[in-house]
Amino acid sequence: MKRLLTTVLTIAVLATAARTALGFCGFYVAKADTRLFNQASQVVLARDGDRTVLTMANDFKGDPKEFAIVIPVPTFLQKEQIHVAERALLDHLDAYSAPRLVEYFDGDPCQMVYEEMAAAPAPALKSLGYIADKRAKSLGVTIEAKYTVGEYDILILSAKESQGLETWLTESGYRIPPGASRVLGSYLKQGMRFFVAKVNLDQQSKLGFTYLRPLQVAYESPKFMLPIRLGMVNAAGPQELFIYALTRKGRVETTNYRTVRLPSDAEVPLFVKDQFGPFYKAMFSQQVKKQEMRTLFLEYAWDMGSCDPCSAEPLSAVELRQLGAFWSENVFLTRLHLRYDSAHFPEDLVFQETADRESFQGRFILRHPWTGKATCQAGREYRRELPKRYEKQAATLASLTGWNVDRIRGKMNLEASATQGASKDEPWWKQIWKD
Repeated sequence: MKRLLTTVLTIAVLATAARTALGFCGFYVAKADTRLFNQASQVVLARDGDRTVLTMANDFKGDPKEFAIVIPVPTFLQKEQIHVAERALLDHLDAYSAPRLVEYFDGDPCQMVYEEMAAAPAPALKSLGYIADKRAKSLGVTIEAKYTVGEYDILILSAKESQGLETWLTESGYRIPPGASRVLGSYLKQGMRFFVAKVNLDQQSKLGFTYLRPLQVAYESPKFMLPIRLGMVNAAGPQELFIYALTRKGRVETTNYRTVRLPSDAEVPLFVKDQFGPFYKAMFSQQVKKQEMRTLFLEYAWDMGSCDPCSAEPLSAVELRQLGAFWSENVFLTRLHLRYDSAHFPEDLVFQETADRESFQGRFILRHPWTGKATCQAGREYRRELPKRYEKQAATLASLTGWNVDRIRGKMNLEASATQGASKDEPWWKQIWKD
């Protein structure tokens, strides 16, 4: 029986819109967190100089005994450089930085006051550590270290050539997907080692966990990059990757692919409030299509010391240190989102930290009209402009998502919306022609 070599997150560590007048006030009413997407992995990169702490989580679903992960790493890792993190840390980071739907309510135009309310196969019988070192050496594979960290059994491997490493993994009870040898070889040429982890079921039972916690590694290297190619070898279609970079100076971007901001601060129809999940997925897919799946998208960039308003409380100094931001003050967060496959992302991701500390948040706006009496000229003009506003919202939504604009108009019930809020004391036609 062979263990499935799951490369859902075989990412490896190489030391590794203009704001509207409304501002950033309003009630958050929905969020686009990572749970909206299938095959979504999360990575936190805490980077300071040459020092990196990488936290990795994936959406593996199934029996833990079928899980294994292989990660190229730039250097030998001692046991103290490997840690198991709490899932709640990434959940908090996700909630804090997720794109949002924000809700505003127009005030009485006659008072000129706008009250913006902040509102697989079974496992092998033998463990990895049981395979004889003699056989490994005959294949050019060296088992440099064996650790048990938390609920994971971990090996640090080096190899002379990819075929020997592939053979060793296969004989150790892992089924290697076609094409892995070529990718493994490219990392070996860079002098990299391999971090191999599987779940120790006894330890997991003792610890009482029923899910896979994120793995962390700490290392030093001048290279700031994230290998993703090995994770695409056995992928059944495009994958989603969310990258949270914690740095001292400012925003992080890629140097070998484009990094662009997602559309933000766009007004969308009110019905989106009940369909924010489908809306955001369609919007993101549309942006990926426009960029031909060759781009990383910026979803959030902000100094962790503040938010305006907070969609979730900023991470505490303790939480930041647990994610590797040991300086824990002046921490800048960059959230990047990419959809990738081997055809469109043939190279690993290479990053650079910039000095840009401009705040950015992916957010979309619901703007409720004033529904009271229009008792002045300004109020009547406000009423006449509403149909134009609704039509613009429909066109914006169609452009963002690729949805049919006529269907959007139908959902908005534009004919009724055009008269929404007319005074109950006067017929609607008098509101139009009163002046």
